[in-house]
Amino acid sequence: MNNERKDAERHDAPVSNFIRNIIDDDNRSGKWGQRVETRFPPEPNGYLHIGHAKSICLNFGIAQSYGGICHLRFDDTNPEKESFEYVDSIVDAVKWLGFEWKSEQREHLYFASDYYDKLYEFAELLITRGKAYVDSQSAEEMRANRGSATEVGTPSPFRERSVEENLDLFRRMKAGEFKEGEHVLRAKIDMSSPNFNMRDPVIYRIRFAHHYRTGDTWCVYPMYDYTHCISDALENITHSLCTLEFEDHRPLYDWILNELANAGIFTRPLPQQIEFSRLNLTYAITSKRKLLQLVNEGHVDGWDDPRMPTIVGVRRRGFTPEGIKLFCERIGITKVDSWIDMSVFEGALRDDLDEKAPRATCVLDPLKLVIDNYPEGQTEECSAPVHPHHPDRGLRTFPFSRELWIEREDFMENAPKGYFRLFPGNKVRLKYGYVVECTGAEKDENGNVIAVHCNYFADSRSGTEGANNYKVKGTIHWISATQAVPVEVRIYDRLFREAQPDAGGRDFLEALNPDSKRIVQAFVEPGLRDIEPEQRYQFERHGYFVADRYDTKPGKPIFNRIVSLRDSWGKPA
Repeated sequence: MNNERKDAERHDAPVSNFIRNIIDDDNRSGKWGQRVETRFPPEPNGYLHIGHAKSICLNFGIAQSYGGICHLRFDDTNPEKESFEYVDSIVDAVKWLGFEWKSEQREHLYFASDYYDKLYEFAELLITRGKAYVDSQSAEEMRANRGSATEVGTPSPFRERSVEENLDLFRRMKAGEFKEGEHVLRAKIDMSSPNFNMRDPVIYRIRFAHHYRTGDTWCVYPMYDYTHCISDALENITHSLCTLEFEDHRPLYDWILNELANAGIFTRPLPQQIEFSRLNLTYAITSKRKLLQLVNEGHVDGWDDPRMPTIVGVRRRGFTPEGIKLFCERIGITKVDSWIDMSVFEGALRDDLDEKAPRATCVLDPLKLVIDNYPEGQTEECSAPVHPHHPDRGLRTFPFSRELWIEREDFMENAPKGYFRLFPGNKVRLKYGYVVECTGAEKDENGNVIAVHCNYFADSRSGTEGANNYKVKGTIHWISATQAVPVEVRIYDRLFREAQPDAGGRDFLEALNPDSKRIVQAFVEPGLRDIEPEQRYQFERHGYFVADRYDTKPGKPIFNRIVSLRDSWGKPA
């Protein structure tokens, strides 16, 4: 059974995993009345990367397969780093991957900043119930009093402030009477808990920062752990899926929701947090801070550089939504962190593109081939299948002429044993054309070959009866020099030379691959002159390429290499 059929069957019958098992159990028990609502809650402080794609496919895919809905929510509680630019990029990325957040009744697009009034109201409620207090220790004092893995924390000297004093201080924090860091609001839980997240975590801090949506309305901002669970409950999320680094935060998630349920704010059942392993991809980094460093220091050409693991980057590289979804299906969902080799990602893309991409000819390193016995000024049409496995897609045609472009590596003056391409006295077939015999080469004053000469056999044309009379071991591709389209081709490779570029805390910049981008002036067959941006092709022999989505202009395509035909990374040439 081929990969296409396997993946089609998998799509029709989703593979079971522990998250689906939990949802199936909930549906059997009627816990949520068969309702499934998930959410994808990115912070708009950067461009999404391929790790987010896994979460997008999981959250939206799970909801979709159960007839539910997935919310798109922006966790925008950190005003210093967030912007509309990132919001727009995230919306575009999710849409490009093929997902939406609309149900028949409404659009499920949310912002945590829309909940600021309620979040503040609930914080005051926790204070009145003796579950939160204003702490006036310095950050250093709080850090020292938090304890260690072997020592319990020391309660703050302000932990037993009265409800009235806490409310007064918290309201004055909101009114802007205090400096940043002068006070924080902490949940009152257990300073002796073995889980550091339960040792009276900070839930509000003072920040005099302009928020991209709320402006200067607020100078106190809620922390993520406090905001996230409440946002889930306000939106009636059933299954809150997040990566394993939040596993230790789940007790706090449950504590906050239980306290608010006890206060009559929420009804049970409450949203359930479920953790899964994050995507660790070799030869890539997914730290937003490090990705930002790559951009700001000019190591790449922006967030959408085709070498970047950002979704805008892999889109510009030519990756397809279907290829990314196929990759996410293949790696599956587990609770064990592991590394996925880049070859798995690239392999899923090849399998997707192999069926889709029409074929074309490109000469990346051009060398002139002159057919001395072919009539000057004459041209004739040759043809080849648009796709070799799908004859219904028809034929493409291109001219044959006396002067052609071939790959420079297809000629050697002194060929070693086993070399079956052009060298003096050897015959090869010009793919879809004629058999030719090499007669020699021209050189410049420095001894460099500038043209190869040959003769053709007029009765050897491919597709004719005479073609069977010629048995040759080599076949090379070519483009008519008179009608070839000159193009810029960007040969992209992996951004890093090492599988785990930042392992052990080392400087990831030292692992940058100096050969990750190479620009060549090439030729493509004339049928590609007027293609649209983001059209993908398999350039026979070379790999899969895409017309750059930004730089391709009418009559002047610029191509990016998406991926080679096969994985050869790290293998000897």
